[in-house]
Amino acid sequence: MWTAVLVIALLVSGIGLVLVWLGQRWQADGDSLVEAINQQLPQTQCAQCGYPGCRPYAEAIASGEADINQCPPGGEEGVQALASLLGVEPRPLDPSRGEVKPAQVAVIDEDRCIGCTLCIQACPVDAIFGAARQMHTIIESECTGCELCLPPCPVDCIDLVPARRPAVAPAPIPIRVRAA
Repeated sequence: MWTAVLVIALLVSGIGLVLVWLGQRWQADGDSLVEAINQQLPQTQCAQCGYPGCRPYAEAIASGEADINQCPPGGEEGVQALASLLGVEPRPLDPSRGEVKPAQVAVIDEDRCIGCTLCIQACPVDAIFGAARQMHTIIESECTGCELCLPPCPVDCIDLVPARRPAVAPAPIPIRVRAA
């Protein structure tokens, strides 16, 4: 019996060591150029740049396959930040990719929603909550306003509205303690 326990313990330890080694070997390089570029992008995952998300676009920029002016949600500020990071001249935003818009979020009209789940499948950031034949709703804090949920909706029950400013926590009130 003790032999079986010892063999299992050795196997688990060996597997654990292999997993630790693999985790360190294939760990993402947090200081890489792709990571630095990706951090400058707005993370809307809207695909307006011609790539399926911000990370693939960052990889394309790093490899020289894409230009830095293809991200309408990032706007001119995003182009400036990328130009500064890469040490290149900023270029005007490519108008063929779309226009710069103020921050927005999607809102579902619950009375018109038929629960088809097409919007859920289209959302790149999983900001839509619901189930088949049930009313859906948007998790506002997760929605990037990418507009990808609009075309698949068969009943046109999704609208984009200006994003509310994030709540700002009030400044703490200093408390003075008097010595007795």
